[in-house]
Amino acid sequence: MRELHVKEIENAVREMCISSNYNLPEDVYKKLSESKNTEESEIGRDILENIIKNADLAKENRVPICQDTGMATLFIELGQEVFLTGGDFEDAVNEGVRKGYEEGYLRKSIVRDPLLRDNTGDNTPAVIHLKIVPGDRVKIVVAPKGFGSENMSRIKMLKPSDGMKGVEDFVIQAVSEAGPNPCPPIFVGVGIGGTFEKVAETAKRALLRNVDDCNPDPSLAEMEKRLLLKINDLGIGPQGLGGRTTAIAVKVETYPTHIAGLPAAVAINCHATRHEERIL
Repeated sequence: MRELHVKEIENAVREMCISSNYNLPEDVYKKLSESKNTEESEIGRDILENIIKNADLAKENRVPICQDTGMATLFIELGQEVFLTGGDFEDAVNEGVRKGYEEGYLRKSIVRDPLLRDNTGDNTPAVIHLKIVPGDRVKIVVAPKGFGSENMSRIKMLKPSDGMKGVEDFVIQAVSEAGPNPCPPIFVGVGIGGTFEKVAETAKRALLRNVDDCNPDPSLAEMEKRLLLKINDLGIGPQGLGGRTTAIAVKVETYPTHIAGLPAAVAINCHATRHEERIL
């Protein structure tokens, strides 16, 4: 059994909230740069160039990539051989978010009550997805999620008979209806299976994958390629002003489901697909 003080979790979350809002992941930055060279629209190329310049300036000057510094979303894997000491786990995570958003001068966007709309003033509480896993390590992924793209995400309870085509049609419809709203070029996470709530989490987890990887299941890898081509055939383009670069990547993940259902979810992220991973 390994003891770990919750202060270490707090400090890691604080640092990651700041860093993830200042720096694009290397794979995302690289793919955006490559897309500038393949985009056929002159306006689209100019937009992609400005997106890259913006990311460079944010990193150099240590300022947020986007004014919407998102709702702090964390995916945490807690080793079952870790004994947490010194306080409450969830309190430590939220304290890390609170300090990160204050010290990093990040916009506080969270309202305490979704109907009364009073701001919490410190961007807490975070959304925490926790898994208990074997081992004595804690893996933390911080993924700030802006709501220009979050508002365009969709979920649908399809019939089993709808099959793969039904899922693909739903994904294309969701992206088409989103249009310029999620600040394309976008990253698309697709979840299939599970339950109403599980499929949404599965889609959002898909957005954490490396831009260049493919699903190890050959049929799902082909599905990812087909969807990316179909999305880019929509002609929405960078910032919705036309072109081939509507999406940078599509990632599909599945989870077992009930014989009577085929849940599907589309998690859309803007060009600033921010996340950072750390292992304690």
